[in-house]
Amino acid sequence: MFENLFGNAAEHGGPEVTVTVGATGDGFYVADDGPGIPGEERDRIFESGYSTATDGTGFGLTIVRRIAEAHGWSVELTESKTGGARFEFTGVDGVS
Repeated sequence: MFENLFGNAAEHGGPEVTVTVGATGDGFYVADDGPGIPGEERDRIFESGYSTATDGTGFGLTIVRRIAEAHGWSVELTESKTGGARFEFTGVDGVS
C-alpha cells in the first residue's frame, strides 16, 4: 500500500518530491508536496484501470483502497497543505 502511494508521489512529483506520513485522530495520512491531483480526476483515481500515465496499469490506487477496506479502514483523497495529494485513512485502531 505504501509502496503504491510513494511510487505515485515520485512518478507525478518528480525526484524532489517530499512525502509525509502522520497520525490523525482515528487514522493516518500520507501526503506529498507534488502538483496534486486535478479536480476532474479526483472522482476516478480509485477506479480499477484508471491511469493518466502512458505506461501505468491503473491498479495502484485501486490496490491501496482494497487493502484499506480489507482492514476495515476508509481512504479519502484530500489536498495537502502544499497543494499536493493527501490520502487520509480513517477507522484505524491503535493510532494516536
